[in-house]
Amino acid sequence: MGFLDNLRNSQKGNLHSGWKTLDSEKQLKEIIKGSYDRPAMIFKHSTTCGISAGAKHRLEADWDIDPEKMDFYYLDLLSYRSISNLIAQELNVIHQSPQVILIKDGKATFDTSHHAINPQAVNNALNSI
Repeated sequence: MGFLDNLRNSQKGNLHSGWKTLDSEKQLKEIIKGSYDRPAMIFKHSTTCGISAGAKHRLEADWDIDPEKMDFYYLDLLSYRSISNLIAQELNVIHQSPQVILIKDGKATFDTSHHAINPQAVNNALNSI
């Protein structure tokens, strides 16, 4: 499968097996509360954006993060824009797309966006908390 095929599949919403879908405001509140026990990361993805598809592909292609270290959530922000807005409000981060946000002890401890999104950045952020 070539690069363009991978991007097309990425646009369809296929997810890495270890990722969980974030699809309710109640779930976001639970994620923030649970971050006191275990870190969580949210990937905000726009299914119509090529840059976002590239970021998703980079994460999925090289994903080697131990699922015991943190929970990883995927948000389709076109379908759940209200949740994306709540993330910005609750975690005091500027909305960007695509965006990765690490949550620990109820706070955003790391966020990055666009071309800076990659598994190494996620690992480095996770190892620094």
